[in-house]
Order: sequence, then C-alpha cells, then structure tokens
Amino acid sequence: MASFNTIDDLDDAQRVLVRLDLNSPVEDGDVQDNRRFQRHATTVKELAEAGHRVVLMAHQGRPGNDTFVSLDQHAEILGGHIDRDIQFVDDIYGDDALDAIDSLEAGEVLLLENTRMSDDELPEEAPEVKAETEFVQTLAPHFDAYINDAYSAAHRKHASLVGFPLVLPAFAGRVMETEYEANTAIANREFDGQVTMVVGGTKATDVIGVMETLGDKIDTFCMGGIASHLFLRAAGYDVGYDRHEDLDLYDTQWENNEAIIRELYEERRDQIKLPEGLAYEDDDGERAEHENEELDAANYDYMDISEATVDKYDPIIRDSDAVFLKGALGVFEEEKFSAGTVGAVKAIAETDCFSVVGGGDTSRSIEMYGMDEGDFDHVSIAGGAYIRALTGDDLPGVELLIDAAN
Repeated sequence: MASFNTIDDLDDAQRVLVRLDLNSPVEDGDVQDNRRFQRHATTVKELAEAGHRVVLMAHQGRPGNDTFVSLDQHAEILGGHIDRDIQFVDDIYGDDALDAIDSLEAGEVLLLENTRMSDDELPEEAPEVKAETEFVQTLAPHFDAYINDAYSAAHRKHASLVGFPLVLPAFAGRVMETEYEANTAIANREFDGQVTMVVGGTKATDVIGVMETLGDKIDTFCMGGIASHLFLRAAGYDVGYDRHEDLDLYDTQWENNEAIIRELYEERRDQIKLPEGLAYEDDDGERAEHENEELDAANYDYMDISEATVDKYDPIIRDSDAVFLKGALGVFEEEKFSAGTVGAVKAIAETDCFSVVGGGDTSRSIEMYGMDEGDFDHVSIAGGAYIRALTGDDLPGVELLIDAAN
C-alpha cells in the first residue's frame, strides 16, 4: 500500500497549515459538538504540544444552506477538546488573517474563517489550477508545511485540500493516517464467512456505486434509508416519491438512476434484502408502521424501516464474518425513528465479526444511544471518502500526499 509522510516526519518548530473537517450539524444556529472534533483534537493537540505554530482551516456547510455559518463556535468547541484556547479570526487570507498567523507563538493555535467563504475554494478543479489561486498563493508563503487531516473531504478537489500540497511540503494528520489505513484495507481484505453490508443514508448513488463495484465481494445487502425506498419502488410498491415541493429526496434520484436500480434489483435479487415495511408518524405524533402492501407515498412520510425489518436483518448480521455499515437506516435523531439504525448498530456491536461503521452522521448514533465505539473494529467519520475507498476510486487529497512523499 502506498504511503505518505505523517506528522512524525515534521521538523521541529514549524509553522503549519492544517486542514480539518469540522463540518457539523447546526441546530437553531448552534453548532453541535460531534465525533469529528474529538478525532481531530488528537492531531491539533499533538502539534501544539510539540511546539509548532498551528493554523487551522475547515469548512462548514455550503453557501445558501442554513448550515453555512462562521467557524467562531468551532474554535470554542475544539478548544475544549484540546484543553487550550484556540484563537479565531473572521478572515481567510486577508490582512487580518496574515497578521494573526505571523503573530503566533510556539504552541499557539489559530482557526481561520470558513474556507467556503472564499470564492477560490469550492469549484471542483484540477490541483494545478487550485495551486495558482489567490487563496493558496497568498497563504502558502507564511508556512513551512501543510498537513491534511480531512480524510472525510479527501474526495473533493477544493483549494484547501488539493492546492497546498503542490506548493508546500505535505503531511498527513492522525485522522487522515488512521482512516486511510483502515478504509483502504477494507477493499482489499478477504473473509472466510458471510460478508454483509448494511446500506442507508440519503444518497442512492452511493449505494448503487457500492453494489456495482462490490457485488461480488458482498453476500448480502440489508437496505434502509432513501435507497431502500427507491428499490421498493422498483419492486412495485407505492413509495419513493417526493411529497413536498421544497424537498427533492426521491424524484430526481429515481429519474437519474431508474434503469440501474431496476437492473440491480433483477440481477442481485438474492443478495438484496428489502424492508418488510416502513415507519411513519401518526396523527398523535407516535410511531406507526405500514407493511409494504400498505405503503402510500401520497399521504405519508416514511422515516424508518419497520420493526419486522429490524428482526429480519438481525440474524443476517449476527451470522456474518464481516459487516460494513454505511448510512443511517432512518431518522435516528428522533428516538421514535431510531429502531432501524440502532438495531443494526447494536447487532454489529454484539457480533464477533470484523466491523466497520462509516459516515459521520451514522457514527454519531453510537454515542447518542449509549454504545461503545470500542465494540467496532473501525468507526469512520468519513462519508463520501469511505464510499470511494470501498469502491477503489481515487481520493485526490490522499493521492497528493502520496505524491509529495515520493
């Protein structure tokens, strides 16, 4: 397996520019602490305690979304995880940012403003193009090294991820190191017994990509989330349609993927386990369920797989030699719709198998419902990058680190 330089290879007393992924849920304007802060704190604390001058970059949300907010709260949350103050400047590469960077003392930590507030950041472009942006060209001369710790964003070709490795010595942080090693091993590992993948989430294309690429390595796909609704639709049930004009969860994904969904369902019907039914909120605000024959997309929003489906998936998981989970099976943030996700995660935790839970949101369910991360071989905070690793696709942010070391 190709390798990159890590922070173990850094010279002493460096001024380092560190890319993290602190993208988090935002509720009523408040940024929520989550596993990403905890994981990245390991890298930041180690760098600060080693006497480096540490400048952090991260993104939050996308322009136009409610989650697109300043990183001032992130500095306070991350500071609590490393037991030291983190300075914040509401600037990315202007004079205020440069003055704050140049004023740092050994062991001090500074967080720059949301990288996506720069026009240079977001368009997906070649690394050579990003390296020439004003963003990269202005910041780079103020640093000795660049550290990428944002494995969960490593599939993106954004300036903060792919531009700096071309103009600065580039290294991997601890999250990048552990996630890459664990997730790359998954795609290449062989197992003696049954291999099961529990797939959910909101992106049907992720599920389809895994099924196409890993169909010969996975014995059983237990399906939940948006993809399960679309496959149920392919099986002839009345579900997988959008009910609200302001939400586009189903219709566009069905339009773009109908042919491949139908083909996969026909070709891999023995591998694919669909829900026995789905859960919704009744008029009293309580959980209620419809069996598949009762599904009514025009009048109900379905938020979880049914209890019968949990019972169906449980023995499949427990009889497996390896289980991979990608994506929530329902809206587990609401306790009444947590049965699918929590049921699957608990079954995995209690099974003596090789287990990987992937995806930032899904991994959050472990702590939320009182489970122990130590019961799993690996808990990944990555979503898209986890899928890329499983399917063998390149991760530009990782490839550039490997190129820099060779």
